[in-house]
Amino acid sequence: MNLLAHLRNLTLTAGILSLAACAGAPRENVTATKANDATPPMVQFQQVRNATIRLQYAGTTFLIDPMLARKAAYPGFEGTYNSELRYPLVDLPMPVSEVIAADAVILTHLHADHWDDAAKAQLPKNMPIFVQNEDDARSVREDGFADVRVLNEDTEFEGTRLIRTAGQHGSDAMMQSPLGALLGKVSGVVFQRPGYKRVYVVGDTVWNAHVESALQRHQPDVVVLNAGYARVLGFEGSIIMGKEDVERAYRFAPQATVIASHLEAVNHGMLTRKELRAFIAEKGLDPERARVPEDGERYHF
Repeated sequence: MNLLAHLRNLTLTAGILSLAACAGAPRENVTATKANDATPPMVQFQQVRNATIRLQYAGTTFLIDPMLARKAAYPGFEGTYNSELRYPLVDLPMPVSEVIAADAVILTHLHADHWDDAAKAQLPKNMPIFVQNEDDARSVREDGFADVRVLNEDTEFEGTRLIRTAGQHGSDAMMQSPLGALLGKVSGVVFQRPGYKRVYVVGDTVWNAHVESALQRHQPDVVVLNAGYARVLGFEGSIIMGKEDVERAYRFAPQATVIASHLEAVNHGMLTRKELRAFIAEKGLDPERARVPEDGERYHF
């Protein structure tokens, strides 16, 4: 199976694979809110695994891009680096029941490391699911989900505004090649509500004018970058961001805390947490503003 077919096939294994819980309580980190600040934390970010995150925002819990299968459930993406490795490379840091305890799901796109068979099997079929366009909505409905909604600039859920942002899942050269059609459309989302920190989940994109425009327009307080530097064979660069983009976001949005996600979980992700933390130190970035969470770790804002 080549890479194009692999990306097209979101049902990667026969049957539903068993899910595993990982022992140990998730780490807490609350330094993003000053101890003497009279305003209590209103936003909680939790890194789950890969691009899967949980965001508690104004009392509503959003689960973003759930990949829930056990370690090594799927063959590596053929046509990518380290395709001999099966993914996920690690187990979930918490029981699946805790991961899916959410009020709504947001899917930035439908690639199998963001929306897998295990997620389709485990999530309640009446769970509200937000997607980027009608094509994705049709696919998720075909998976058996009844409450599928398309994001736009005026989407609201339980009082929180959800604003879809654009992205590009690879370089111009990649997008102009046959690979581009299957990398497909991708999106991010901005969470916004009066009196609350603005959070921008950038999604699977390279750095480009779409990202700069969203940062300038929305002035987020928290920026979540998919920074694992995932590579395909035959092309220079990555299909998502990398360590240089963490620095770029840090400097482009000086008001924001930048959180690096999508690390150390899929075969073609080339950037490690160790390397990224060393880069942050080398460049003199404040580690309180350039965050590299472990799986399971939480931040309060």
